[in-house]
Amino acid sequence: MKKILFVTSEAHPLIKTGGLADVSGSLPKALAELGQDVRIILPNYQALKTQNEVRYVCTLRIDNREVNILETLMPDSQVPVWLVDFAEFFIRPGNPYVDALGNSWPDNADRFALFCRIAVEVAMGRAYLNWQPDVVHCNDWQSGLVPALLSLEPDRPGTIFTIHNLAYQGLFTADSIRGLNLPGQLWNPEGLEFFHMLSFIKGGLVYSDRITTVSPTYALEIQTAAYGCGLEGLLGYRKDQLTGILNGIDLADWDPETDGHIARHYGLKSLANKLENKTALQQRFGLPIDNQIPLFGLIGRLVEQKGIDLIIGCLPEILSMNVQFVLLGSGDKDFEQRLQNLGHVYPDKMAVAQGYDEPLAHLIEAGADVFLMPSRFEPCGLNQMYSQRYGTLPIVRKTGGLADTVVDALPDTIASQTASGFVFNEASSSSLLEAVKRAVTLYSDKKAWKSIQANAMRKDFSWRQSAEQYLSLYESL
Repeated sequence: MKKILFVTSEAHPLIKTGGLADVSGSLPKALAELGQDVRIILPNYQALKTQNEVRYVCTLRIDNREVNILETLMPDSQVPVWLVDFAEFFIRPGNPYVDALGNSWPDNADRFALFCRIAVEVAMGRAYLNWQPDVVHCNDWQSGLVPALLSLEPDRPGTIFTIHNLAYQGLFTADSIRGLNLPGQLWNPEGLEFFHMLSFIKGGLVYSDRITTVSPTYALEIQTAAYGCGLEGLLGYRKDQLTGILNGIDLADWDPETDGHIARHYGLKSLANKLENKTALQQRFGLPIDNQIPLFGLIGRLVEQKGIDLIIGCLPEILSMNVQFVLLGSGDKDFEQRLQNLGHVYPDKMAVAQGYDEPLAHLIEAGADVFLMPSRFEPCGLNQMYSQRYGTLPIVRKTGGLADTVVDALPDTIASQTASGFVFNEASSSSLLEAVKRAVTLYSDKKAWKSIQANAMRKDFSWRQSAEQYLSLYESL
C-alpha cells in the first residue's frame, strides 16, 4: 500500500472551475478503491461546498504567518481532505483564481506559494498529522513549487507532476516574487526562471521525478512548438520521465441506464429507448419533432481552442442539409452573437442555450445523435467519452485525448467493430464539413449506425484503468 498526498487547487464536488477538478475528485477515490492510503490537500476557499464535518487539526507557522490545517472527507467517500486555512488569501468570494471581473487576483503568487509550502511541510511529516506520504502527486501550476522545494529536502518522498493544460503556467513578474522567500538555488534559467519571470509550472516540470499528462497523444504534442507553449524544449529533454495517462469518467454520474437528468433510461440492450430523449430534446428547444433526421449537439466553452470558429465557418452549409443542431455554452461574446444570429436565420433547425446547465448537458448527450467536438487542442476531453457511453457518435479533430479515445468510422474499422465516431485531421471548416457529411451519410444506414453505437457504448472509460496506470508509476519511483 502506498501513502499518496494528492496536491490540487480544486476538486469536484468541493470546488470546480475545469477538468482539473474532475480528475482530483475521481482519481483519489479510484486509488482508495485499489487499497491505497490517499489524502487530498486543497486551499480552504470561501466557495468550498463541504458536505461532511470540518474539524481543526493543527496550526503551522510559515514565514511569520499562522496557517491552520482543517480536515474533512470527500463527499461519498472515505478519502480525507486537508484544507489549508489562511483567511487573508483564501476567504474571498467566487472563483479560486480570478475576481468578479475575471482578472487574476494580484497576490496569486503569494497565495499559491503559501499553499505549496504547507504541502511540503505535510510531505516531510512536519505538520503534526502523524502521517507522511511515500508519493506526492502535484497537479498544474498552482502546486508547481512543491517538487521544487522538496528537491532541497533530504529523504524526501517521490514526486509526480501532472499537466492538465500546459497553456496555464503560473507566470509572475520577478517583482512579485520578492516576498516569496524562495531559496536562491531555485532561481536560475534551469530552475524556476522563465525569461526573467517566475514560472510555477517549471517547478513541476524540472524538479519532479516523473511528469504525466492526461492523454498519450498530448504527451507527444507538448514536445512540439505548436503545443509546447515555449516549454517544448524542456519537455523533450525530460521525455523519458514523461507519460500520458488518459483521464477516466465518473461512471456513476454518466450512465444512460441510471441518469436522473434524462427523459428515458436506455442501454446497449434497450437502445431504441434513446429516441425518447431525442424527442424530449427537440421539444425542449422548440425544434420540429422528427426522428428521421440526425440531431447534432455541442456542449462547451465557446472559445477558439474548442474550434467554435471552425463550426461557425461551415454552419450555413451544415444547416442546408436535412439536420438539426443544438448548442449549450458560453464564452467569446463575438462567437455567442454569431451563433445566436444563425439560430434566428434557421429557427426550425438550430437552437442555442447560453451558460451552463448540468441537467440539460445530460439530456443533450442522451438525445443527440452526433456530438461535435472539433477542438484545436484538447489535453484529454471528457465529452467525447460521455458521448460514446450514451451512444451519441462524436465528431472530433485528431488531437490530444480526442485522438486517443475515438476510432474513425472507415470501412475497415466498421468491419472490425472498432469504429466509434468520426475523426478529421486539419483544423479547418472544410475538413470539419467533410466529417459532418460522412456522419449524415452513414446515419441513413440504420444498421451500420446502430453497430457503431454499440461499439462506442461498450468502451471502458472507467477511472479504475487510469488509477492502475498511476499506481504502477508510483511503484516505479
